[in-house]
Amino acid sequence: MNTLKAGDIAPKFSLPDQDGEQVNLTDFQGQRVLVYFYPKAMTPGCTVQACGLRDNMDELKKHDVEVLGISTDKPEKLSRFTEKELLNFTLLADENHEVSELFGVWGEKTFMGKTYDGIHRISFLIDTEGKIEKVFDDFKTSNHHDIILSYLNGV
Repeated sequence: MNTLKAGDIAPKFSLPDQDGEQVNLTDFQGQRVLVYFYPKAMTPGCTVQACGLRDNMDELKKHDVEVLGISTDKPEKLSRFTEKELLNFTLLADENHEVSELFGVWGEKTFMGKTYDGIHRISFLIDTEGKIEKVFDDFKTSNHHDIILSYLNGV
């Protein structure tokens, strides 16, 4: 697994969102984008992480940050997740894990003694020029938003 680093150019991608509409990273040129990869919609950890971002959206917007959550779920599942948790940002379906691989977050994981390939929970802040400004890979689902906001606030 070769995760992208700060200073790398973010891979351009296009994926369907929770409504089946194509979303391109280039749609957000001139804005900062938090691209956060998470393993599975509707699971406890991912729900905690998503709700943390939801509840701090005003603060993120102050820093001109758009949020894109990416998992390998189908758009229909993302739509249910969005409705259930009243999420106020875009979720993207990377069903063939192509984008996860481009960012280097797809790889071997171990859970309860089983080894399998999946998404590693890593987030990337992309700057207005399309470069990776910061990689967040050391957080809990419950403090993910705090760590990002501390960075944005220069704490």
